[in-house]
Amino acid sequence: MSDSTEKTTTGEQLLQFVTFTLNNEEYAVDILNVQEINRIAEITPAPNAPDHVEGVINLRGKVIPVINLRKKFGLEDKKRDETSRIIIIEIQEITNGLIVDAVSEVLRIPSSLIEAAPPMSSDIHANYIKGIAKLDGRLIILLDMNQLAGDTTST
Repeated sequence: MSDSTEKTTTGEQLLQFVTFTLNNEEYAVDILNVQEINRIAEITPAPNAPDHVEGVINLRGKVIPVINLRKKFGLEDKKRDETSRIIIIEIQEITNGLIVDAVSEVLRIPSSLIEAAPPMSSDIHANYIKGIAKLDGRLIILLDMNQLAGDTTST
């Protein structure tokens, strides 16, 4: 069992996620993948990078590529504001920054409330969905960060 899971008093597994919004939809990533959450810093453009790669940032001396998840998922771009954040994640020993509209909270979600992703059309970001959590009337899209990390350089 990973460090991001606990058990309820009934023995059910609790999974921990960092939730964020994109285009008024709620998404979540496993807390174990999240290193930190930062305000939007100065992003240096990267020549010849795919459209969804905004550029790179210098994070304590380490150069980190920054991915605009709105562009990656084919959503309309949005002007960044005071709630915009960069989530620093590490997947398969690769560190990336993800630009999101806002970070919401850390949630503990019982595994029984998570369903497999339903079959969808050929929408590109459907490939990155690991499941859907139904929690207190909310639908939270759980992202498969391994799938996303394996596809960060393609268009």
